Amino acid sequence: MYYKSPGYRAFAFANAGMLLAVSIACVLPLVHVVAVSLSSSEAATGNLVSLWPIGFNLDNYAKTFGSSQFLQALWISVLRTTLGTLLSMTLCVLAAYPMAKSDERFKGRSLYSWFFVATILFNGGLIPTYIVVVKTGINNTLLALILPGAVAVFNVVLMMNFFRGIPAELEEASQIDGASHLRTLFNVYLPISMPSIATLSLFSMVGHWNSWFDGLIYMDVTKQPLATMVQALVANLDLTRINLNPEDIKNLSQRGLRSTQIFLGALPILVVYPFLQKYFVKGMTLGAVKE
Repeated sequence: MYYKSPGYRAFAFANAGMLLAVSIACVLPLVHVVAVSLSSSEAATGNLVSLWPIGFNLDNYAKTFGSSQFLQALWISVLRTTLGTLLSMTLCVLAAYPMAKSDERFKGRSLYSWFFVATILFNGGLIPTYIVVVKTGINNTLLALILPGAVAVFNVVLMMNFFRGIPAELEEASQIDGASHLRTLFNVYLPISMPSIATLSLFSMVGHWNSWFDGLIYMDVTKQPLATMVQALVANLDLTRINLNPEDIKNLSQRGLRSTQIFLGALPILVVYPFLQKYFVKGMTLGAVKE
């Protein structure tokens, strides 16, 4: 049994207390939002709700899910997140694999590396990017939400560093058996890299799901993703975005509707994250130390 000094015990206690306080600070706002969304219109409007619903009802959820505009925005977000993550991870892996090779095996690797890094430091700007999207004819389509950010250079760098940590003997053995580069990538590298791929996929999913600005500038109101709709509802109090009739707008609370859509917007990520949590820390540390 290891001896734990009083200083170590005090540190462990303080550390646990701090983490508990941070956890509570993160959870309480979400609990409050859920409580407001489940409360009556009078309680929500009167700012009477704290952490428990008052006058429990599901009117806000019924009207929200009964809105065709909300369901369409939800579908666009799901489609955008799914396709965007698949495309981003495919391009990330295909770019990171050759970049992980030595200069002798991949001529010009350093030039390509600097080219990738330059895109992190500099970009074309909002107006040139908008002009490119419009001129290519992909504005007001799902491609406008996926293609401009399809290659996440930060993810490419992380994946490249992970690939460099894989023993070269594995690749040499596969090539001795006659495997091509693509077969080596898919049969050797990818199975080993699943923790990192899961972690980077989570980053990409969160980025696509929470992105609202590109939907605002590239898409019509009827084709905007859920994050853009929620942003308009919260910032501008625009209840017309969910196709409510005047009677519903009169009877329902703006705070209740906002809280409902905020919670529903965050719910998919909250549901997906626990399944990828086991890969999260492992994926960020594997390959970080090289022997």
